[in-house]
Amino acid sequence: MRFSKSLFLFSIVFFMILTSCKNNDSSNQSETKQQNDELILAIGGEPETGFDPTLGWGQYARPIFQSTLLKYDQDFNIKNDAATHYSISDDGITWTVKLRDNIQFSDGKPLTADDVVFTFQTAKNSASLVDLTNLDKVEKTDRLTVKFSLIKRNYTFIHHLLSLGIVPKHAYNATYSENPIGSGPYQFVQWDKGQQLIIEANPNYFGKTPYFKRLVFLFLSADAAFAAAKSGQVDIAAVSPTLADEKINGMTLVNLQSVDNRGIALPYLPNEGKTFNGLALGNNVTSDIAIRKAMNIGVDRKALVHGLLKGYGTPAYTITDGLPWWNPETEIKNDGDLEKAKDILENGGWKLKDDGIREKNGVKAEFTLYYPSNEQIRQSLAIAFADMMKALGIKIQIKGTNWNEIEEHMHANAVLFGLGSHNPLELYHAYSSKVQGRGLNNPNFYANDAVDANFEKALGALSQKEANRYWKKAQWDGSTGFSNKGDAPWVWLVNLNHLFYMRENLVIGPQKLQPHEHDWPIMDFVENWHWKE
Repeated sequence: MRFSKSLFLFSIVFFMILTSCKNNDSSNQSETKQQNDELILAIGGEPETGFDPTLGWGQYARPIFQSTLLKYDQDFNIKNDAATHYSISDDGITWTVKLRDNIQFSDGKPLTADDVVFTFQTAKNSASLVDLTNLDKVEKTDRLTVKFSLIKRNYTFIHHLLSLGIVPKHAYNATYSENPIGSGPYQFVQWDKGQQLIIEANPNYFGKTPYFKRLVFLFLSADAAFAAAKSGQVDIAAVSPTLADEKINGMTLVNLQSVDNRGIALPYLPNEGKTFNGLALGNNVTSDIAIRKAMNIGVDRKALVHGLLKGYGTPAYTITDGLPWWNPETEIKNDGDLEKAKDILENGGWKLKDDGIREKNGVKAEFTLYYPSNEQIRQSLAIAFADMMKALGIKIQIKGTNWNEIEEHMHANAVLFGLGSHNPLELYHAYSSKVQGRGLNNPNFYANDAVDANFEKALGALSQKEANRYWKKAQWDGSTGFSNKGDAPWVWLVNLNHLFYMRENLVIGPQKLQPHEHDWPIMDFVENWHWKE
């Protein structure tokens, strides 16, 4: 998702070449587009690993080229996609999926159980973002039926049925990620890396026929996308909050709420030495619950939203605000309450000293907050948060750097992360004691036996409703939990709205709460896009 600034000028020239046959008078663009079944989009960067679902493409949003077995509707109800039915055995180990009998790949070959088996076996062996370590085996029981056998019952396996696009066994090779074939609503035409992707409607798609026959994606920076929108060269452009209040003739701002959140992981343990691989572990300031609770109450999230995001966001209280597995009891009604935060610190033994910094048992209330220096919003949030905490007598030094350095220090220092997924397993990865310090999972070494017990019940559920009940209890069960009402090992700050300038006569219909911006989640319901009649 990177874009070199040196490509900016090239990109602008490229627009002119690409659209030389178009009417350059932006005032006439809307009228022209009424008759056009092609869209030009600048909605983000290109995937670094290409368009192969077995390597991770589509984990955050629908994979466009491929169909999945199941899918979410706009309200997160589970619907069939390539499947017509699925069932789970009473012990939760065996999952059986029945396929539609009329699906073809874009090359005209049928999609059968062999392709599903091949897809899941390939993904399991890929060592990619797709974690299928709990899949024991997948096998065909007849031409249209697949049986999955798990090592241990785990309801989050359904996320793989919802997100893993089916690849064709007959056409899969080492270059598949750059030349994908699938059974989704669109088929691949051309990918010029760093410049553009061209796709066309899949004539063999089994679902609703897309109105737009051809889509061209331009890979531009936010500034370049805005310039392209302003000059009438694109139909949809993703923009940052700093550009969202501009007026562009013939275009309107689409403002989508998200769980694309930003929050701070606070080391949960006191300084206990080293991790198993020799990294520093623990922090004697953030391990104190009074510090964590006070910061959660003292930070003014609404001020961050209005001051840094220009109102294009929402306060974040958890990792999953607004999703079906979110516990609304975790919403903080009175954040920004400095007096209450100070009381928490005083009662916790943190006394204000002459230098304006609190101290407890000879330990100064000060620590370092790391953030990735390549994201301006995280830098701004880090600065603003540190400034807010000064009023509480907590001194925070901020340090922007690369992820390699952050990973060396993240078990002993605070880190400003960005998360947000449609898979509740993200909760487990962030808070379960069983994944402490594994990669980026549970980086602050949080642990709570009651939370772990609720996680196990959620994983062992046999329905989404049952699982969600325990995901919510893990956040707060009335007496403990990993949210700010309980142990508060994180300070969640904001959810970023996803912003797009779009032709004012283009209709995209209702959208889901957007996840982290990977994989272009705005495309989830692209078959419903059309011009306003």
